[in-house]
Amino acid sequence: MHHSAQVQTFLQEHPRIEFVYLPKYSPELNLIEGLWKWLKIDVVHNVFYKKFYHIRINVAAFMKRVNSEPMNVINRLYIRL
Repeated sequence: MHHSAQVQTFLQEHPRIEFVYLPKYSPELNLIEGLWKWLKIDVVHNVFYKKFYHIRINVAAFMKRVNSEPMNVINRLYIRL
Protein backbone atom coordinates (compact mmCIF):
# COMPACT_ATOMS: atom_id res chain seq x y z
CA MET A 1 0.00 0.00 0.00
CA HIS A 2 2.95 2.35 0.56
CA HIS A 3 3.83 2.03 -3.11
CA SER A 4 0.33 2.77 -4.41
CA ALA A 5 -0.27 5.51 -6.96
CA GLN A 6 -2.21 7.57 -4.39
CA VAL A 7 0.65 7.50 -1.91
CA GLN A 8 3.22 8.31 -4.60
CA THR A 9 1.12 11.26 -5.76
CA PHE A 10 0.83 12.51 -2.18
CA LEU A 11 4.58 12.22 -1.69
CA GLN A 12 5.24 14.18 -4.88
CA GLU A 13 2.90 16.93 -3.66
CA HIS A 14 4.65 17.01 -0.25
CA PRO A 15 8.39 16.83 -0.92
CA ARG A 16 9.27 17.35 2.76
CA ILE A 17 7.86 13.91 3.57
CA GLU A 18 10.15 11.00 2.82
CA PHE A 19 9.41 7.35 3.41
CA VAL A 20 12.20 5.28 4.84
CA TYR A 21 11.56 1.69 3.85
CA LEU A 22 12.73 -0.93 6.31
CA PRO A 23 13.74 -4.49 5.46
CA LYS A 24 10.78 -6.87 5.40
CA TYR A 25 11.62 -8.38 8.78
CA SER A 26 13.41 -5.94 11.05
CA PRO A 27 11.71 -5.69 14.46
CA GLU A 28 14.85 -4.13 15.92
CA LEU A 29 14.30 -1.13 13.63
CA ASN A 30 10.59 -0.80 14.38
CA LEU A 31 10.24 1.39 17.48
CA ILE A 32 6.76 0.11 18.32
CA GLU A 33 8.24 -3.36 18.85
CA GLY A 34 10.44 -1.87 21.57
CA LEU A 35 7.41 -0.26 23.19
CA TRP A 36 5.49 -3.57 23.17
CA LYS A 37 8.50 -5.34 24.69
CA TRP A 38 8.76 -2.66 27.39
CA LEU A 39 5.01 -2.95 28.12
CA LYS A 40 5.22 -6.74 28.40
CA ILE A 41 8.20 -6.53 30.76
CA ASP A 42 6.55 -3.90 32.98
CA VAL A 43 2.97 -5.17 32.95
CA VAL A 44 2.58 -8.87 32.19
CA HIS A 45 5.97 -10.55 32.51
CA ASN A 46 5.89 -13.11 35.33
CA VAL A 47 2.58 -11.77 36.68
CA PHE A 48 -0.71 -13.63 37.08
CA TYR A 49 -3.90 -11.61 36.83
CA LYS A 50 -7.10 -13.25 38.03
CA LYS A 51 -9.29 -10.96 35.94
CA PHE A 52 -8.72 -9.61 32.45
CA TYR A 53 -9.70 -6.09 33.48
CA HIS A 54 -6.71 -6.00 35.85
CA ILE A 55 -4.46 -6.32 32.80
CA ARG A 56 -6.35 -3.49 31.11
CA ILE A 57 -5.96 -1.27 34.18
CA ASN A 58 -2.21 -1.91 34.31
CA VAL A 59 -1.76 -1.39 30.57
CA ALA A 60 -3.67 1.90 30.82
CA ALA A 61 -1.46 3.00 33.72
CA PHE A 62 1.65 2.08 31.73
CA MET A 63 0.47 4.06 28.71
CA LYS A 64 -0.41 7.05 30.91
CA ARG A 65 3.07 6.94 32.43
CA VAL A 66 4.72 6.61 29.01
CA ASN A 67 2.70 9.51 27.60
CA SER A 68 3.62 11.73 30.54
CA GLU A 69 7.38 11.10 30.13
CA PRO A 70 8.17 11.55 26.42
CA MET A 71 11.92 12.05 26.92
CA ASN A 72 12.16 8.80 28.86
CA VAL A 73 10.45 7.03 25.96
CA ILE A 74 12.75 8.63 23.40
CA ASN A 75 15.82 7.69 25.43
CA ARG A 76 14.64 4.13 25.93
CA LEU A 77 13.51 3.44 22.37
CA TYR A 78 16.02 5.46 20.39
CA ILE A 79 17.98 3.33 17.94
CA ARG A 80 21.61 4.23 17.52
CA LEU A 81 22.67 3.19 14.04
